[in-house]
Amino acid sequence: MTTFQTHTIESAPEQSRALLNNAKANYGFVPNLFANMAESPALLEGYLALTQIFNKTSLSETEKQIIMMTANRLHHCDYCMAAHTTIAKAAVSADVIRALRDNTPIADSKLETLRQFTIQVVTSRGWPTQQEIASLIAAGYSQQTVFDVILGTSLKIMSNYTTSVAHTELDEVFKADIWQAA
Repeated sequence: MTTFQTHTIESAPEQSRALLNNAKANYGFVPNLFANMAESPALLEGYLALTQIFNKTSLSETEKQIIMMTANRLHHCDYCMAAHTTIAKAAVSADVIRALRDNTPIADSKLETLRQFTIQVVTSRGWPTQQEIASLIAAGYSQQTVFDVILGTSLKIMSNYTTSVAHTELDEVFKADIWQAA
């Protein structure tokens, strides 16, 4: 079995070191996801840049977490579900987080429509039907939201696939929110 290194700032390739230093300054530690991604400076830079871009969308924090946590669940990413649960607690209601973790409907019908649309984007590999798009728009979202869902799921492919390939160890800070795919 191939073992991937969980880099420290010192062991990381030179081009990844500044990115890991920034992560440490922002989070107080270097998340193991970033430490694994550091093996490919381009992947780490791309993930961090795409995260910043996704945060510029007009989506609320709850809507962004619905997209990301839905993709995490569908990709069976134990690491990302735990991490996003911890992150989401600052801005997302407990009932929405619970629904996302348990794969149960969200009580708010608009948010549930976003969750269902995200499921369709991920499971169809980017081929939602015209009816699914129309349902999202009828719920009060826009054509822009269709593309923002694609952006958010693309971001999660980068992290979900990395944790799968590298067998990323869950950081201590996320362990209270451990999650395992069914």
